[in-house]
Amino acid sequence: MQNTPVSSLVGEEYEVEVGPVAHGGHCIARTEAGRVLFVRHALPGEKVVARVTEGEETSRFLRADAITILEPSKDRVEAPCPFAGPGKCGGCDWQHAKPGAQRRLKGEVIAEQLLRLAGLTPEEAGWDGTVMPAEGDKLPSGEVPQWRTRVQYAIDAEGHAGLRKHRSHEVEIIDHCMIAAQGVSELGIEKRTWEGMASVEAIAASGSGDRQVILTPKPGGRLPLVELDKPVSVLRVDEKDGGVHRVHGRAFVRERADERTHRVGSGGFWQVHPKAADTLMKAVMQGLLPRKGDSALDLYCGVGLFAGALADRVGEQGAVLGIESGKRAVEDARHNLAGFPRVRIEQGKVESVLPRTGITDVDLIVLDPPRAGAGKQTVHHLAGLGARRIAYVACDPAALARDISYFADRGYKVRTLRAFDLFPMTHHVECVAILEPVKKDA
Repeated sequence: MQNTPVSSLVGEEYEVEVGPVAHGGHCIARTEAGRVLFVRHALPGEKVVARVTEGEETSRFLRADAITILEPSKDRVEAPCPFAGPGKCGGCDWQHAKPGAQRRLKGEVIAEQLLRLAGLTPEEAGWDGTVMPAEGDKLPSGEVPQWRTRVQYAIDAEGHAGLRKHRSHEVEIIDHCMIAAQGVSELGIEKRTWEGMASVEAIAASGSGDRQVILTPKPGGRLPLVELDKPVSVLRVDEKDGGVHRVHGRAFVRERADERTHRVGSGGFWQVHPKAADTLMKAVMQGLLPRKGDSALDLYCGVGLFAGALADRVGEQGAVLGIESGKRAVEDARHNLAGFPRVRIEQGKVESVLPRTGITDVDLIVLDPPRAGAGKQTVHHLAGLGARRIAYVACDPAALARDISYFADRGYKVRTLRAFDLFPMTHHVECVAILEPVKKDA
């Protein structure tokens, strides 16, 4: 029995009316035959010609790009970046939308995910429905905030630097990234060739002049002599163990937040927007309202941003436990928090380490999990610790909504939710939800 060949629909074009925005930087549309399209480079309410980029006759949905705008939205603008658009760089989803419209679209996605996955309206989540721009990012149409302090450049076969195309390994060669922070742009990564390299990550710390490049060689690739336009530390990724090793300069950068300096080593995690760390820290502390003597958990704690803020506020009679899986991040957190004797940092996965601590009750919890969320097992464990308040920091509204529903199963409700546009021009958005126990009737 022969298998019937599946017919690809890539390249097919459909004239469609664009429907609502969806999670992931695209909008929903349907062909006359009822087939679902996920359309990028479109806006709700537009009429466009959409060209299929992924999908077959048997696919549940097709991915497509809007290549011709027949009836534009009033929110549409000319993309400021020459590398944005169908078939080009995949980094920015909303260059073609006014800044206010971008935030409104992100708000619609958050609201849709909350309702679908947690059964909550914005009012029930204590959210006013707005997505707040970061300080200094509210710019006129056509101007782009230079916010990205960490840029991962892909390198093509000839050694030229660029950025990946959407859902592709292909490289869009660029001469400048408009959303890159000034400290990254000043390095001039795009001006030189990088023979033998697979990628070059550029980092410009906020709050210090530290700059760093992290080189990932192709198999057998030799490290180039790095001569850039500004002083910079150089690290390399080992092709055997994936570890990051210092070549010259510091093995870390210094970041400032909460009026303290944080060491972030070997390309470790730090918020990409220069205002993000302080914005999120303030939202978390305003939501938790720590008291002197409180005990607190900081889960997925990274280099200790929230643990330090908590320790500063709970005082010498309080205690903070941070848990983080990354070995280097734990080293940095312990270094950054050395001045707080009542802070302890444990290394390992939260779901493994937390049960071993023997902790049965705690006053406050902060969790800032990876994009997939904390998950049912961890949420149920946390809900059993009786925290007065829990702050959940989320970079993915779908994961946040799922975990909120798990908390609801264990007697916690959302008190307030705030959303911040810390990734302008992209579909990404950051949320801070404050949860508290449901009061039982007397």
